[in-house]
Amino acid sequence: MRIDHATPAPPPMAVPKAVRRPRVVVALNEGFYGTESGTGFSNRAFLTALARLLPPGRLSVITPHVPETAGAHDRRWAGEVQQMLRQAEADVVTIPEIQAAPDSIHGSVQLCDLAGEAAVRIADRASRCLLIGLDIPFLGLAPYTSPTTDLLLVPRSTTALTRPKDISRVRWERDALRAATDRGGRIGAISSHMRDHLVVGYAVPRRSIVSVPNGLIQEEMTRPASAPPLPVKARAGFLLAMGRAVPTKGFDDLLEALHLLKEQGARTPHLVLAAVTSDEHERPTAYQRDLAAGIRAYGLDATLITRFTPVIRAWLHNPALRAVVVPSQEEPFGRIPLEAFAAGAGPVVATSAGGLAQTVVEGETGFTAEPRDAGSLASAIHRALAVLPRERERLRSAGAALVRSRHDYEASISSVIKRIAPWALVPSPTAEGQAR
Repeated sequence: MRIDHATPAPPPMAVPKAVRRPRVVVALNEGFYGTESGTGFSNRAFLTALARLLPPGRLSVITPHVPETAGAHDRRWAGEVQQMLRQAEADVVTIPEIQAAPDSIHGSVQLCDLAGEAAVRIADRASRCLLIGLDIPFLGLAPYTSPTTDLLLVPRSTTALTRPKDISRVRWERDALRAATDRGGRIGAISSHMRDHLVVGYAVPRRSIVSVPNGLIQEEMTRPASAPPLPVKARAGFLLAMGRAVPTKGFDDLLEALHLLKEQGARTPHLVLAAVTSDEHERPTAYQRDLAAGIRAYGLDATLITRFTPVIRAWLHNPALRAVVVPSQEEPFGRIPLEAFAAGAGPVVATSAGGLAQTVVEGETGFTAEPRDAGSLASAIHRALAVLPRERERLRSAGAALVRSRHDYEASISSVIKRIAPWALVPSPTAEGQAR
């Protein structure tokens, strides 16, 4: 693996056509050095799948630099990703860290400019190129494509879903997607919900959308080697809910649902609520403080975890786990149910928001509730806790089968690459590592 730092450089030297190789270039903002959300897990899985699918030496990765002192930098995570890319003989180009927030218009424009310029330099030395932009910050890559560069953008969410009042940001995303499709670029839909949303909310032509169903790779379906110790009160049995500490995750609805069950005299296990941010936040955020206040006000038996670590997901394998709760108010896809199914955890309780309705089906793979409805969520949790052992095993088996049959992420990525850039998978007649 060669790591390049994107700095001003002289024009690239001409490369004889005889030694040019095709390249697949992936630009991502989260998931190389670490993550605090499902986006980073999905991006890392995407890279891992490509590293296995492509001939050696054909993959290039562009990502902003994250210093080791930053909370978003997980040394173990970064080391594993870099080792995986070294084995694939991939190149990594680190672009300068930007000061603006990646989810701001200014931040996204900066990221696209830096990543786009780096992608142009790679494409100039390639016989053909596929440029992939993972998630919202890289929707604006269309201006950096050429007749020999194919473009695939994979939005994992949109501002119209998470911050619909941010009209200027929604407009920027819509214009960026239109520029991509006008140039023949493809837009990857991570779920049928996202496909419909992109067509209706962003006017993306259906013919420009390709299906890239989110899912898990093999490593994510195996038991982790280690796990952090459970909170003492959780060891006799616990509910688990986890995700970014933002209101759309519906954690306040979950607290209200547990309060309703308590008032009804129903006994519920200890709640482990991992509503997390990175260590860059020295103090709990306003939303995390509200959650802590809600736990106190309702007198709930709960532990609130505010700092992210990837190993929290290892608790999905703990035998004391009684149910996994996903109370999202909006969810483009939702990886947590799949992770729970793969771990044999459950039952899974989820709202029917967005992509969750595809994976958690009432009475088949879990129990469902209406989004933003604490009463409905309380009823679903009660049904999950009352399930008999035989029924619990049936739900677990159905969930595991769903993951294997419809959410093999490597198979999904292979399918879309074969469709839009089959040349990328064809081995070169000579060793890829030569003339590099």
